[in-house]
Amino acid sequence: MSAVEIEQLRIYGYLFGTGILIVILYSYIIYLYRSEKKGERDYEKYGKLALDDELDSHILEKNPKLENDKKE
Repeated sequence: MSAVEIEQLRIYGYLFGTGILIVILYSYIIYLYRSEKKGERDYEKYGKLALDDELDSHILEKNPKLENDKKE
């Protein structure tokens, strides 16, 4: 293989990798948008967590695993 062919393979690999990462990013954004629209999660309260970060702050969500362990 010549240096030109290796460079072309590198460019194609870069473009393919970038395309895969773009698809993953946009699918994650769509997932977040849909889950917020369905009411499964409220990501705005997670954004406020950075502003209201104190030791005596209230808990955002209760952990269902911890509640199940206490019942048993």
